[in-house]
Amino acid sequence: MIKINKLEIENIKRVKAVKIEPTASGLTIVGGKNNQGKTSVLDSIAWGLGGNKYRPSQPEREGSAIPPYLHIVLSNGLIVERKGKNSDLKVIDPNGQKGGQQLLDGFVEELAIDLPKFMNATNKEKANILLRIIGVGERLHELEVKEQEFYNRRHTIGQIADQKAKYAKEQLYYTDAPKEPISASDLINQQQEILARNGENQRKRQRVGQIQAEFDQQGREVARLTAMLNAAQEKYGQLQNDLAIAQKDALDLIDESTEELQANIRQIDEINRKVRANLDKDKAESDAGEYRIQYDQLTAEINAVRQKKTDLLTNASLPLPGLSVEDGELTYNGQRWGNMSGSDQLKVATAIVRKLKPNCGFILLDKLEQMDLETLNEFGQWLEQEGLQAIATRVSTGEECSIIIEDGYGAGQEGIQLQQPPGEIDPGPTWKAGEF
Repeated sequence: MIKINKLEIENIKRVKAVKIEPTASGLTIVGGKNNQGKTSVLDSIAWGLGGNKYRPSQPEREGSAIPPYLHIVLSNGLIVERKGKNSDLKVIDPNGQKGGQQLLDGFVEELAIDLPKFMNATNKEKANILLRIIGVGERLHELEVKEQEFYNRRHTIGQIADQKAKYAKEQLYYTDAPKEPISASDLINQQQEILARNGENQRKRQRVGQIQAEFDQQGREVARLTAMLNAAQEKYGQLQNDLAIAQKDALDLIDESTEELQANIRQIDEINRKVRANLDKDKAESDAGEYRIQYDQLTAEINAVRQKKTDLLTNASLPLPGLSVEDGELTYNGQRWGNMSGSDQLKVATAIVRKLKPNCGFILLDKLEQMDLETLNEFGQWLEQEGLQAIATRVSTGEECSIIIEDGYGAGQEGIQLQQPPGEIDPGPTWKAGEF
């Protein structure tokens, strides 16, 4: 990874003259009070490495007759300079060959020199940057669209099932009603059949009277016609047998009542109303059950899609353990961006920036006074562990600062002159902050 070995800045914004040799891994904190030139240091680095789009609106220090001067030595041997009236960029590689902004763009990540651009992005934009660099954004988008489609369908099905169940619960149910609607014509036909059978019974009863009359007449004939006694007695005996049979048949006959059918005919509309109400209730309960089955099936499909999303991110090459994307937003150790600590936010941002361009081993951070010393130390240890370099500003003059800026100068560097005579580029001797 390419890092910044040495900085020399003169007459840029608030900086008068500052020399810094950042630590290779971990935090290099540029401290000082407000309006002393701390942020101007970071702006100078961004201008030097990021190109003219980071050029300050007024790069020359106010009141200075000497043009801006910027000299950056990188760990890969490149020397980056801006000096002179136009502050044109000059990039020289270790072999003495000249290069330009295109060479720097090959390894300098834009967000590394403009981290607020990432920090101020929306939660969705942060997540999209991560998904883009790990190569799963398109597939995750497809799964999220499918999940939303299933969710919408399930929501609709659930509403219908609830409506059906509510409708069924509100309906009356008549336990005394038949299962199917009654036909008036069927009841009338049943009544006619009973009346016909009863009529036949009546005819049989009338036949008994007829036979009785003939028997009586024939008895009188027996008394009157002694001469025909034998014949009359034979016929009389036969009629006596017929009479006994007819009487026996008549005794076993029972007339059926049509009162229930007549009542049903009179109440057919009410009965059918109850039947239809019962059928509606049964249908609503059946529909509610079917929709609940569909709801459960869609729930299973949603869970399957969510598992695929989880597997996709689990198997992806994420830049930081514990980093993920849930519902289109970044999460770290289960916390969304707004709930992360300042240290965790910087860890996440730094890890993502490094993933964008792995060769870019440094990052610029402004205004770290938001962190207490314990959090600052924790973040610095993480940077060292990851082999990353961070150059940061902090409103402080404490021991945590690598260099203090006072009135545009590095503390102990007051009055130094950095610019070399025209035409010469000298990276200078190896030195440490505070030793010249």
